Amino acid sequence: MQRFWYKCIDCGEVYDGSERIYFCPRCGGLLDIEYEYDPDASLTPWSKSFRERPLGVWRYRELLPITGLEKVVTMNEGGTRLIRCKNLERELGIREIYVKYEGDNPTGSFKDRGMTVGVTKALEVRAKTTICASTGNTSSSLAAYSARAGLDCVVLVPSQKIALGKLSQALIHGARVLAVKGSFDDSLRLVEEISRDPRFYLLNSINPFRLEGQKTAAYEIYEQLGDVPDKLIIPVGNAGNIVAYWKGFRELKMLKLVDRLPNMIGVQALGASPIYKAFIKGSDRLEPMDSVETVATAIRIGNPVNWKRALRAARETGGMIGIASDEEILRAQKTLAAREGIFVEPAGAAPIALLAKAAREGLIERDSKVVCIATGHGLKDPNVVLMNVEKPLEVEADIESVLKVLGMTSIEKT
Repeated sequence: MQRFWYKCIDCGEVYDGSERIYFCPRCGGLLDIEYEYDPDASLTPWSKSFRERPLGVWRYRELLPITGLEKVVTMNEGGTRLIRCKNLERELGIREIYVKYEGDNPTGSFKDRGMTVGVTKALEVRAKTTICASTGNTSSSLAAYSARAGLDCVVLVPSQKIALGKLSQALIHGARVLAVKGSFDDSLRLVEEISRDPRFYLLNSINPFRLEGQKTAAYEIYEQLGDVPDKLIIPVGNAGNIVAYWKGFRELKMLKLVDRLPNMIGVQALGASPIYKAFIKGSDRLEPMDSVETVATAIRIGNPVNWKRALRAARETGGMIGIASDEEILRAQKTLAAREGIFVEPAGAAPIALLAKAAREGLIERDSKVVCIATGHGLKDPNVVLMNVEKPLEVEADIESVLKVLGMTSIEKT
């Protein structure tokens, strides 16, 4: 591990990495983790000794801000598949399309990358209880990793605004789940206030250690492709994940392993799109949305905390923030499953929805190498699928009934 410290993204103030803080004490800005990198190439994850480790978050442990590895809380997260989508390539006319399938993680979403680091840090600071606000995946992951660490876990979710598949995970792992009569933003405000009590350790993406785990997906993509993609398209809700990927790719460049960054392209749901609105206006101010609604529950957030860095990631890499309607998201979810055999939650289909639209409108070069981040498994929200597909047809238990429904009259003999 390299020496690390906090740095405020607004005022630039620096704080010792051993302090237990979530925001800049001086101005209230979000904090980033910065490192003093050793120029010795043997400390980069791509030396021989690192390559002998399995692909996953802790393959890169020398580039993570954990002081002792003996108490790492892990379930072998990371190492997720990068799946080439040749059928989509033909349909959309794009040279190379890949899906980074984060549904392969232990609890079925990308959140596990951040929680393995974040919950390990909770043990380091001797917290008793972890706490988060969640629209679903964060609660599932934090509950599982807290259970493994022997920590109590409290989750605040917006009442009636969470997928049952995700809520069931948090409950079975033993978390105290409280349904707040309000939005995600109301839940997050309460969590921030409660976490001033040192017994609680906050593990939303406000916590910079979360993003350190999530950045490892960028490292993996570099290893799996042997390069960085031209475009990286990623769902944006609270916007921590696009920031984490951006950070990971910037660190690859800092280590002189690559000489360019991908165009970072974030996609928001039309009904929850405050960062998109700021991007198209060219604004450096966010206008929160008080009322948000989208089938993509994982990104149904009206006042995202990481909006400043999300805009920077898009602008500084020549990328963009786009939107997709619920109809486009559901169509993309079905297309990805039917054409490529990849089942993702609605938010995870948003990048495919944006890619399809951008390809039709000529906004993405045909010879591009594109990676879409599928943030969670489709079983996270099965009710959405059941509401938007044909129900099974009931038939009699005889051959004639089955063949009739299939439009056949007999079985051909070989």
